[in-house]
Amino acid sequence: METAPQFFRHGPGPFARLFVFALLSCLLIVGDTRFKYFPQLRQAIGVVIFPLQKIAYIPANIYDQVEEFIASFYLLEENIKLRLLYLENREQLLKLHSLEAENIHLRQLLGAVQRIETKTRTKTRTKTVLAEILYTPRDPFNHKITLNRGSQHHIQLGQAVIDDKGIVGQITQLYPWSSEVTLLTDRDHSVPVQVVRNSLRSVVSGTGKNNQLELRYLSVNTDIQQGDLLVTSGIGGVYPPGIPVATVQRIERDPTGDFAQIISTPIAGVDRNRQVLILSLVQSESNDVLELPAIESGKK
Repeated sequence: METAPQFFRHGPGPFARLFVFALLSCLLIVGDTRFKYFPQLRQAIGVVIFPLQKIAYIPANIYDQVEEFIASFYLLEENIKLRLLYLENREQLLKLHSLEAENIHLRQLLGAVQRIETKTRTKTRTKTVLAEILYTPRDPFNHKITLNRGSQHHIQLGQAVIDDKGIVGQITQLYPWSSEVTLLTDRDHSVPVQVVRNSLRSVVSGTGKNNQLELRYLSVNTDIQQGDLLVTSGIGGVYPPGIPVATVQRIERDPTGDFAQIISTPIAGVDRNRQVLILSLVQSESNDVLELPAIESGKK
């Protein structure tokens, strides 16, 4: 009987090989668990195959980088659009805050007019014109401002100018479409005032310095205190009575002198708002209390 050549001979059967490899696996697991023979071998194998792992990950890394690079363009474009939208919304928000503050100031001006109307005599009424400040002096020694109202708007020399807090100044120069206001702090400007606490009448004058007024020619024993409120007395007919002017800040009494040095701080100011009111007292033919006239508003 002929035998098959050595080349065509088969080895052990599949089940035999499965049994041998399963037994070998169990022996390796038991040996690794109980005798710790293979950690160094695994580390050596890991060192050998690490470069191969890096090479195998190269295509996936390239794909991820390309995907991130493409996505960055979309993110950059979206970021630019969102930033532009933010700037537009920010601008609108700032305009809204500005309009809100201006609206509050205008309401306060209306309230100031109503307070003045109640303090003036019944035979007079207060005419008011709303004006905006066009120019403020850059020179610290120049205490004048320019308004956008002039003779064409029926403004006259000598009219008082106020804000929502009190007296700002008086119109001293008049042009067709603008006017110049001399502020309280100007050295050549004076206002008849009255102390609210004791009705003491005097005159407050500018010192040429910002936020500083002076009560001159009051004796050292004059009844005046720090914190006293000074309001217009109404004497002279330029300023309606009862409008706040200043608050007494400092009193220096020299026993050897005849007069006390009384420094006060203006209540009103042109550094807070753009709008002011121009006042004028108009004689009324009747003794009835007149209604407050509408404020003539200028263009924004």
